[in-house]
Amino acid sequence: MAASTVSTAVAGCATSSTCLNARIHPSTTSFTLPIKNPQKSLHITQSKNPISDIIATGKSSSGSDSIISFDGDDKPREECGVVGIYGDEEASRLCYLALHALQHRGQEGAGIVSVHDNVLHSVTGVGLVSEVFSESKLDKLPGDMAIGHVRYSTAGASMLKNVQPFVAGYRFGSVGVAHNGNLVNYQALREELEENGSIFNTSSDTEVVLHLIAISKARPFFLRIVEACEKLEGAYSMVFLTEDKLVAVRDPFGFRPLVMGRRSNGAVVFASETCALDLIEATYEREVYPGEVIVVDKDGVQSVCLMPHFEPKSCIFEHIYFALPNSVVFGRSVYESRRKFGEILATESPVDCDVVIAVPDSGVVAALGYAAKAGVAFQQGLIRSHYVGRTFIEPSQKIRDFGVKLKLSPVRAVLEGKRVVVVDDSIVRGTTSSKIVRLIKEAGAKEVHMRISSPPIIASCYYGVDTPSPGELISNRMSVEEIREFIGCDSLAFLPIDSLKGMLGGDATSFCYACFSGKYPVEPTGKVKRVGDFLDDGLSGSMESIDGGWLSENRNKEEGIKSTA
Repeated sequence: MAASTVSTAVAGCATSSTCLNARIHPSTTSFTLPIKNPQKSLHITQSKNPISDIIATGKSSSGSDSIISFDGDDKPREECGVVGIYGDEEASRLCYLALHALQHRGQEGAGIVSVHDNVLHSVTGVGLVSEVFSESKLDKLPGDMAIGHVRYSTAGASMLKNVQPFVAGYRFGSVGVAHNGNLVNYQALREELEENGSIFNTSSDTEVVLHLIAISKARPFFLRIVEACEKLEGAYSMVFLTEDKLVAVRDPFGFRPLVMGRRSNGAVVFASETCALDLIEATYEREVYPGEVIVVDKDGVQSVCLMPHFEPKSCIFEHIYFALPNSVVFGRSVYESRRKFGEILATESPVDCDVVIAVPDSGVVAALGYAAKAGVAFQQGLIRSHYVGRTFIEPSQKIRDFGVKLKLSPVRAVLEGKRVVVVDDSIVRGTTSSKIVRLIKEAGAKEVHMRISSPPIIASCYYGVDTPSPGELISNRMSVEEIREFIGCDSLAFLPIDSLKGMLGGDATSFCYACFSGKYPVEPTGKVKRVGDFLDDGLSGSMESIDGGWLSENRNKEEGIKSTA
């Protein structure tokens, strides 16, 4: 798209039958930016954990069985969270706080990029936000603009090369980007770019976006983003930073959340969830609409349609599991959604019981809804430890269900001699659920009835969520009764998908249910990179070396995905 087509792009969106600009906040305007010739800027990177340190710590000691990595939740994982701030002298510190609020979306890496005197400053590191940043690190991030990112990786150790935000220099300056989502045409784009001479430094699909921006000839800068995004397929909620602009963009389907808010001093804030706005005292204004580009600079907040967009297909799992209960996601209260899920389970799958408990923390609100509807007391029958990392040392003499016991402790006074309903948000592989049932029965429960506040997960997600392959998903291989026998509970019920859609009402068609049906809004073409880094260090290995991390286009035949309504 050339610079001369700016007005055409806006007009084309405005005349669409699904006009996005018709819903634009009154404070926004269409784009009429003059063409500029910015001087090339620099970027400075400060990194925690140099590569040599990470490679060293990534190696286990002799007798590696004593050091194990534990993912006791056995849940789908959100890939990351993003934040962007424009117009506040403490932008990097506010960004740091906002990332704390988004820590649940990624715990293995974090980074912030700020701008000062036309220079992009970057600090990234492996670990939690509190581990990556210190007062001295934040002092190296001056300026009134910043973007940040928290990251979850799905294979091996988190490596510094792949921690965002990424910063790249090109002929007109420097640009930083933080991305939440997953591109289903990543491989095809990367191969095309490599054939034309591009050199990649990481295994992240986000780097493809930077290359597409760099080779674009469109002017002004935001049109480079538009041109790049026209080539992307899949899920992307992104924030970009240049020497004078903060840009937010969301894919045409709106798979992943992205909201906009404003602080009392006028600073504009973008974040994956409203809980981040709440922490830094920014007032929620609206979502970034699917297919929208918002540019914030000295001229104010300006909006343009990215491309003709489709019916939104927002990720329903944000309401089931990923988002915090105090967030508003896709215009709905997450707390209210989860409470209603529990009420539906109590109405449609009742059982005589003495107490209702939750698998903390994500099952708590649904359990409260179940208990209130069933007229049965809710109690804390499982206590969760929040001080257990993903790696710990196990005693040489094996303890059964050690990992789950380390995170969840049953309360015998609540459970002994009782008929217990246990509410959880999902069952993925089923291994953790079986251990939880066993813990509760060993604590003296007379009966254990599992109630799951989501439909059965039968298919992988390609849009920024880490789910196992279909063959690993227990609901893809077993009936509900077979799952009940496998996990050892007395009864088992899932949230019916028709009831879920009924609860959503008129918004039901605006959500993606691919993980429950195997029907994808954007069908992957060729091979699709699963979420996560299969070339972890970004330093060695070929594309062929990560074939295990790619999903075949013929996955429906190979994996035997079930198809449901």
